[in-house]
Amino acid sequence: MKILYCGSSSACFELENTSPYYAPEAYTVLLDGETCLQGESNVFSLFGLLPGRTYSLTVRSAGGAEECLSFTTESESCCVSVRDMGAVGDGVHEDTGAIQAAINFLPEGGRLLFPAGTYLSLPLALKSHITLEFAAGAVLLGSTERARYPIIPGAAADPANGGELPLAGFEGLEKDSYQSLLQGSYAQDVTIVGPGTIDGNGQNGDWWQDFDSFPAARPRVIFLNRCRDVTLHGVTVANGPSWHVHPFYCQGVRVLDCAVTAPKDSPNTDAVNPESCDRVDIIGCRFSVGDDCIAIKAGKIELARKYKTPADRHTIRNCLMEFGHGAVTLGSELASGIRRLAVTQCWFRATDRGLRIKSRRGRGKDSVIDDVVFDNIRMERVLTPIVINLWYNCCDPDRYSEYVWSREKLPVDDRTPRMGRFTFRNMECTDAQVAACYIDGLTESPIEQVELENISVTFDPDARPAVPAMQNFAVERCRLGLYLDNVRRVRLKNVTVRGAAGEGLVTDHCDSVETDGFAAE
Repeated sequence: MKILYCGSSSACFELENTSPYYAPEAYTVLLDGETCLQGESNVFSLFGLLPGRTYSLTVRSAGGAEECLSFTTESESCCVSVRDMGAVGDGVHEDTGAIQAAINFLPEGGRLLFPAGTYLSLPLALKSHITLEFAAGAVLLGSTERARYPIIPGAAADPANGGELPLAGFEGLEKDSYQSLLQGSYAQDVTIVGPGTIDGNGQNGDWWQDFDSFPAARPRVIFLNRCRDVTLHGVTVANGPSWHVHPFYCQGVRVLDCAVTAPKDSPNTDAVNPESCDRVDIIGCRFSVGDDCIAIKAGKIELARKYKTPADRHTIRNCLMEFGHGAVTLGSELASGIRRLAVTQCWFRATDRGLRIKSRRGRGKDSVIDDVVFDNIRMERVLTPIVINLWYNCCDPDRYSEYVWSREKLPVDDRTPRMGRFTFRNMECTDAQVAACYIDGLTESPIEQVELENISVTFDPDARPAVPAMQNFAVERCRLGLYLDNVRRVRLKNVTVRGAAGEGLVTDHCDSVETDGFAAE
């Protein structure tokens, strides 16, 4: 057992084992000898702790084994209730002014407490060195009055020094955006904790309707622009107008034991999308949304040429992801590249795709994905467990152009992306439907290497056809085995595919295919 986070009023712990998301046994947690919760997942949290106090923690498994540790909460300068600053919390009265005033006047190291209640608010600006705590039963509810949401420019001119100040972005570009419900810019040491909820209220406004006609990009629930050392712990984030949590060019972001929820049919409601960030940990979370659960991004080619900031040092572990287009996605905005990514001990249920990499011509020469490992994953009812698609046809004005879809071998230039090494290992996938694995590299820039090791895929006998990847002229598939096209080196070790319709392994335009223990039943 180890401590993932310890603040002034909450703490997060992780049981160390090899079981994806769920602990091998149910367990009881005792705090100073008193039972405080029953758990079944590998990550659990404690709330309502006192600052600067040492606690004794015991975890007792159903089988009787015990593990103990002690921990000391951090000190703080103060704790202030938002109600004492004038917030009503009845869900009818608008509390924007009271909450923003409380944030503005909170001293460094202070904690702003939201007691149980519903706090209706327009967008709020975060600042450095503070904690927002949402107690059980507390809901920060986004206003549905779109006309009152400020529009933040993608970049503001600096008349004194020349140049510009980047402020907002969406879908891989610096773009004018409605201010997000919680928005931080150039802030550091920001913590958002508690068992309460931050609700974007997207379903009750017009955010999910005709949004392409809006004068600016839709807000996120939480948007962080060039922030440092931000922790989200325990909160539920729900019903975003678009993406829920969007760190943008940030350093040191932790999302621990959080939940993100939105209806399965809600548009572009990705759960967590870190973009061109360094050091991101997403651990012990539960996601169920209308788009990708996690989408790691690194901008379109304009941002890559301007800033050259890759997504680097990301860890995703012990998470449960349900519904949505993809569980863990890389791209498609990845023009600055993605490196040093580890996705381990996760459980996916009923997503369209499990591990999903998507790019296209035009992302550029810096769009290099390398040193990526996916390990110890369990999937249930995932339509296509593994997808690498270099022909992605969304989110760009030229999405239907011949440049995107042509299968001719085009010249390699500064617009051509490169895919490096991908390792998928120790995965059990049951009731797949569309394809076990669908990997489709570029004709002129094949994927360097794909390694599949200790993989088991079993198809649903009642599977229905669908397209495995979003590309022009996509063909529906049903119970397609392992399909790999334009990969320089393919290595399969201890891979089993059960219930495929037709061949279990199809490799086209692959220079080297090594199989050691491959079986198609």
